[in-house]
Amino acid sequence: MSIKSIVNKLVKKHGTNDPFIIAESMGIIIVFEPLGNALGYYSKHFRVPIIHINQDADRKSQHFICGHELGHAVQHPNTNTSFLKRNTLFSTDKLEIEANTFAVELLLPDELFEVQNCSSFTIYDAIEEKGIPIELLSLKSVDGKKNLP
Repeated sequence: MSIKSIVNKLVKKHGTNDPFIIAESMGIIIVFEPLGNALGYYSKHFRVPIIHINQDADRKSQHFICGHELGHAVQHPNTNTSFLKRNTLFSTDKLEIEANTFAVELLLPDELFEVQNCSSFTIYDAIEEKGIPIELLSLKSVDGKKNLP
């Protein structure tokens, strides 16, 4: 099953694309804590899934971090992940790419790419609003195509 299909199924089941609400509905504990240079990480301790988010990150970034770590929780539920750091955000590690793709698909639903009449809202406004680094926009797939600006 593709990452996009997994995301669409979760959004349909939970009625939202908010990673905080989905995580809570799935029984995943979210902890905000001081993590220094780390943005967040996912762990499972005694079968309890936990998303750790840097309390000092801005709210928009926390939204993306939660989506990224939720991606790990859904796709790699029994793997404790390494710290997500600003300098490793664009990692070539397969698990990190999958988690980034999950977050991008979750936070940027296809509806954002449909032609909007009388709207000056752009995809760049959307990624800014959702705290998604512009470098990850290429992970978004619309109609099976990944060739976005």
